[in-house]
Formats: sequence, C-alpha cells, structure tokens
Amino acid sequence: MSDVKAELDHLMRIFLGAFTNIGGGRANVDAVREVFIPEGMIIRNVGGELTVYDVDAFVEPREKMLTDGTLTEFSEWEVAERTEIFGSIAHRFSEYRKSGYLDGEWFEGVGRKTTQYVRTPEGWRMSSMAWDDE
Repeated sequence: MSDVKAELDHLMRIFLGAFTNIGGGRANVDAVREVFIPEGMIIRNVGGELTVYDVDAFVEPREKMLTDGTLTEFSEWEVAERTEIFGSIAHRFSEYRKSGYLDGEWFEGVGRKTTQYVRTPEGWRMSSMAWDDE
C-alpha cells in the first residue's frame, strides 16, 4: 500500500504544481491531462455555484490566465490529506492553500478537494475531482 500511496501523492503534487508560475516560471497545465484519465471530470462547487468541466474545458481557461498576466506568482499546495485505497480505486480528501496575484491584486485562499483515482494499465490516474473554497 505504501507504494500506491506514494504514487497518489505524486499525482497530486503534479496536479497542483501544474498551475505554478512563480518567479516568471511557466505553468505546465498540460500535466493535468497526464494525471487524469481522458474521460475525467473536474467540478467547481464554490459559493453554491456548480460548474462541471471535462479535462480540456478545465485546462484551457487556466492556461490562458496563467500566461496572459491575469494570474501571476500563483501556487497551490496541499496542507493536509486523508487517502483511502481499496484494490484498484482510491479516494483522497485534501485541504489546500493557494496564493498569487489576480489582476494585480494579491490574494490568498484555502479550500478542500475530493479526488478519486483508478488504476489503469498505465498506472494510477485521477478520474474525478471536486473542490470548494472558503
């Protein structure tokens, strides 16, 4: 189980790191496509507003924001998690923090993510994620 947990930890680090553009670095949002199954679903449920994305619909606007100056010095990181693994499926409940400049204004935030994983012939991948921000 520790090898599986390490692989799931790695997938989450890749996902969160995909949006980092600190110090003029370029975000690697294509990494989201690498950690998700092609049919994956990402759900924003913040403030009573529900938005469901497929992987491409999630990545495309974020790539634009992270490269056109809208969102700069951004990073997001996990501060706590609980992971449960059963056979070829797993679930992770995470607490995360984020910070950066949005339209030139500094912001910091916290939230929760719930992530589901499946074992595929290529290894573990994310199948769905939902988040809510405080």
